[in-house]
Amino acid sequence: MSAQKADKLKNVLEAVPAGFVVDARWLENHGVSRFLTRKYVDRGWLERLERGVFRRPSPQPVPLDWKSCILSLRKIMGYQVHVGGMSALDLQGYRHYLPLGAHPPVWVYGSDTPTWLSHLTLDAPLITRPLSLFDDPSLGLTEYKNGNAPTLPWGWTLRISSPERAILEALDELPAHESFHNLDMVFEGLATMRPRPLTALLQSSRKIKLRRLFFVFADRHKHAWRERLNPDDFNLGTGDRALITGGKIHPRYRIMVPPEFVDIPTGDADGP
Repeated sequence: MSAQKADKLKNVLEAVPAGFVVDARWLENHGVSRFLTRKYVDRGWLERLERGVFRRPSPQPVPLDWKSCILSLRKIMGYQVHVGGMSALDLQGYRHYLPLGAHPPVWVYGSDTPTWLSHLTLDAPLITRPLSLFDDPSLGLTEYKNGNAPTLPWGWTLRISSPERAILEALDELPAHESFHNLDMVFEGLATMRPRPLTALLQSSRKIKLRRLFFVFADRHKHAWRERLNPDDFNLGTGDRALITGGKIHPRYRIMVPPEFVDIPTGDADGP
């Protein structure tokens, strides 16, 4: 191998931990042509996962997991993605109900997620969403250090939604991809959410439906932070919204929800 090709291989190995993923575009941007990529695959320095997607082999072959895939996207290839919605709540200990069987879907948010992402075989299915829910897509993001689990390679952290952002992302999936019952149980545990980030996120939200739903749940659970939020400070729009069939219109927030979300004592939904 020539010195120049050896340098290119060294650059790849220094940038990509064992078991992590890069795509053809990243390789080409780092001077590795498609011809050279095939050579790397033939010699076992890269493993082809899908067309145009490659992994640096691990010393002990293991299946590709979703965390390694997401970290590869952001930390190596520079895609602006984060884990949000119910997945972020789960990572932070707010999800108390897990579906039986396979790993629940992982919600991934990004403006430029590559098309090959949906073709990879991972330990959990990925559901992608654009960064269009908020006017400021950078609000409410934090770094997840993996709790007490084994540390991620090279000291990397996952970018995930804070509880304040994650619950809004999850509410946006009602009723097609999340259930009122599951989110009601999650909301019960959200006693420590912070009013200031919540205010910024609600003001940045582009959906009236989302703001109305948030206050339906907030009034129902009466956490202390609810007293710091006045619904009148947010644009809740006008007119009724038919979110589901067979429900009831909430008397204050004028959105159709399951009957048990309407049957609350008079005065409990009053704002500060």
